[in-house]
Amino acid sequence: MTQKIGILGSGGVAQTLAAGFLKHGYGVQLGTRSPEKLKEFQMNHPQSSIGSFADVAAWADLVVLAVKGSAALAALDLAGKQNLSGKIVIDPTNPIADSAPENGVLKFFSTINRSLMEDLQAACPEAKFVKAWSMIGGPHMVNPDFPSQPTMFLCGNDAEARKTVSSILEKFGFDPEDMGMAEAARAIEPLCMLWCIPGLTGNSWNHAIKLIRK
Repeated sequence: MTQKIGILGSGGVAQTLAAGFLKHGYGVQLGTRSPEKLKEFQMNHPQSSIGSFADVAAWADLVVLAVKGSAALAALDLAGKQNLSGKIVIDPTNPIADSAPENGVLKFFSTINRSLMEDLQAACPEAKFVKAWSMIGGPHMVNPDFPSQPTMFLCGNDAEARKTVSSILEKFGFDPEDMGMAEAARAIEPLCMLWCIPGLTGNSWNHAIKLIRK
């Protein structure tokens, strides 16, 4: 089992996933440029530690890129691409634009034929990116409480990396669905738009997406 998890980011998603990995027995460090944002988290999770993006990326066996989509490329630079070489990088980011949603539909800065994860993989080709956790909100990312097990779609160019992430997703309470190569992120990332519509139009955020097979 991968033991050392580096979480790049200090926002809600970063803290939720960090707590989840700690719950499941992993060692966790969080990379941040604003340590003050993590004071309460560290008080509640004293077994965690924090450091710079580069220090955490160098320490970790597996990295989670838990930053805003618009900051993702810059975060790779801060982490140091040499520190990510050969490592799995789980990518829950979405290319959400700063402009307001339209009738509850988020706007993306990417295009239909190019995902943010493809850009991240191209910018850091020696890392093994796997898209996951991008189609559900932070409060439901760790062992969510629904009547049935929600689906989590994932993709990436490295088959063994996808298997590793699938195993993690199972521990976190999801039914992983491997969609194959990185191009599949073009279809997975827009599921964020779909998931957010009930919340943005009716303040209803307690739902998940499930693939049903016959």
